[in-house]
Amino acid sequence: MKAPIALFTYNRLSHTKELVESLQKNEMASESDLFIFSDGGKNEEDKQKVLEVRSYLQTIKCFKSVTIEESLENRGLANSVIYGVSKILEHFDRIIVLEDDFVLSPYFLRFMNEALDIYADEEKVGCVNGHVMDLKTYQPETFFIRHTDSVGWGTWRRAWKLFEPDGKKLLSELEERGLCDVFNMDGTYPFIKMLRKQIAGQNSSWAIRWRASMLLNDKVSINAGKSLVEHRGSDGSGTHCGKGELFPAKLFSERPLCIVKEEPIETPEARRVMKRMYRWYNSKIHKAWIEISYRIRLLCV
Repeated sequence: MKAPIALFTYNRLSHTKELVESLQKNEMASESDLFIFSDGGKNEEDKQKVLEVRSYLQTIKCFKSVTIEESLENRGLANSVIYGVSKILEHFDRIIVLEDDFVLSPYFLRFMNEALDIYADEEKVGCVNGHVMDLKTYQPETFFIRHTDSVGWGTWRRAWKLFEPDGKKLLSELEERGLCDVFNMDGTYPFIKMLRKQIAGQNSSWAIRWRASMLLNDKVSINAGKSLVEHRGSDGSGTHCGKGELFPAKLFSERPLCIVKEEPIETPEARRVMKRMYRWYNSKIHKAWIEISYRIRLLCV
C-alpha cells in the first residue's frame, strides 16, 4: 500500500496546477490516495481566489482516490498542516506531505514510498526528505543528517507523535540540553531565532517546531542526495515566502534514486557540506544578490 499524500492549498491557482501536474507524472500516482486540505480565505479577494482553486481541485484525476476538505475559516498554513497531518495519521501509519508551491520529479513518489517502507521500523529515523538544496559537488544517492526539511517530506505515525507544538517548551529544552548550536547547524543558520519569533507570534512556523521536536528526540532524517522537489513559492505570491529562493535546488529528474538500507547515523560529509552551504546562503552577499535578482525580475515583467 502506498503512503497517502496530503496536499495543502490556499489561493494560488497556477502554483497548485503546476504541483498537481508534476505529481500526476509520477508512476505511483494512480496507486496513491490524495487528501487535499483547502484553507479558507482571509479576506474577500483571497476568498475569490480560493474558490478558483477549489473549482480546479474538483477536476483532479489520475489518483487512486481524491478527498478534498474545504475549511470555512482561514486556519493558516501551520494550523492546517498540523491538523491535516494529525488527521491522516489517525488512519494511516505513514504520510507524504506537500504544499501548493512545489514541483516534483517524476521519481519523487518512488523515493518517498521506498524510504518510508525501508525505514518503517527503524525508530532512529524520524523523517524522509525529498528536497535538498544544491550541495554542488556532493550528490550521493541518499544521506542521513540530524536536520529536518519541510519541502516535500514524509514521516510515520510513530514519529509525528513526538511533534511538540509548544515552542516555549522546545526552546527551554534545547537550552537546557545545550543543543542550540547544533539546532543552528553548528552556528551557520539562525534556526533558534526562527523559533524565538514563533514563540513571540512573529511567525507561525510548524516546520521550526517539527525540526526541534526531531532533534530533541535524537532522530535523523533520510534525505534524497539529489533534490526531487523544487520550491517555487519564493516569487512574492506566498504568505511565508520571501522575494527569492534562499535555498536553491536543482530538480533531479534523470532516473530513480537508489536506496539501500544503512545504519541510520549522521553522514559527517553531508553535515560539513550543508554547513558550508547554509553559511553562504545566510551571508549578506547572497541575500543582497537575491534582492537584486528580484528587482530585475520585476522590471522585466
